[in-house]
Amino acid sequence: MGAAIVRHGRVLAARRTTPPEAAGAWELPGGKVEAGERPDEALVREVREELGCTVLVTRALTGSTEVRAGYVLRVLVAELIEGEPTPHEHDAVRWLGPEELDHVPWLGPDRPFLAELRDLLLEGHRLEGGNVGGAVRIGRTVRRPTGAWTPSVHRLLTHLHGRGMPAIPDVLGTDVRGREVLTYLPGRVPDVDAEQLTDAQLAELCRWARSLHDAVSDFDDPGPWRFFGVDQPTVLAHNDLAPYNLCFEGDRLVGVFDWDLAGPSTPLLELAHCAWNSVPLFRPIAPADAARRLDLMAASYGGFTGREILHAVPIRTQLAVDGIRAAVAVGDETMRNLTAIGEPENTERALAGLVARMPQLESGFA
Repeated sequence: MGAAIVRHGRVLAARRTTPPEAAGAWELPGGKVEAGERPDEALVREVREELGCTVLVTRALTGSTEVRAGYVLRVLVAELIEGEPTPHEHDAVRWLGPEELDHVPWLGPDRPFLAELRDLLLEGHRLEGGNVGGAVRIGRTVRRPTGAWTPSVHRLLTHLHGRGMPAIPDVLGTDVRGREVLTYLPGRVPDVDAEQLTDAQLAELCRWARSLHDAVSDFDDPGPWRFFGVDQPTVLAHNDLAPYNLCFEGDRLVGVFDWDLAGPSTPLLELAHCAWNSVPLFRPIAPADAARRLDLMAASYGGFTGREILHAVPIRTQLAVDGIRAAVAVGDETMRNLTAIGEPENTERALAGLVARMPQLESGFA
């Protein structure tokens, strides 16, 4: 039995040292099934002996290959559940992504499994965060669906890297499935159902937004852009700066992802969307707390008051509701994913609640 141990869209390969004719070649770790053992039991045992870690078998690859007279190789897919692989019977191990499978010399019996294994690795590991789905992690990369807007977004990200903007993914190209390939940004994505951004995180986000808008002051691109469309735009914005598109190390912002909605907007509408998701205003909040956090946002970005941001929130949120409906109507598949979780109707109901609470929220300002 061979173990295709998969983690984040990569598989573990091990380099043989014996016998002499196999030394230096790579294989999927594993070993022989003993009398009375089930194949999955044998695999778990062999991996523990060879690599000092524990795996859970999840499925089998198809087919088998002959190793030598009386022995055939079958491969089971497994996930690592405890420990880190440390070679005891090999001299090296490597995690290989789908594009790296051909970078090592494999033993002959393992090669027939590589095509199916490559397809499996390309499925990747579905990422938390985001709001429309489709993003997967493969090693140190993220793969996402593309659209007509993707070349413009890539030019924007390249420009921002040239301006030294932090927390931005690198553009690495496209993969064999036509998905964009970006660098993975490590960090913790806030749990929007259980917590809100800390004051320090909220201030950091608004300072970052100001740096973004300053960095694009000399960037001009005709698009096309995916964003819903704003009358008299004055800046190129991210347009979805919400906790589900951010990752932090403590209070430090280390990643801003899902740039597919980037496009012409205004600074006030960018802040309004932040406020809707991060004050947050989509659910009830004490007026004094809301006013304090809105004022914090305004002071961190500069040039606006918390009250101005508050009054822009219904405008920006209605823009999102209308934009989702329009995108779904023309067949935008990723936007259609939102309908499966009740959008835009959920947002419409929350917006109606905000509008009803506006007089109370106004009272929170000094």
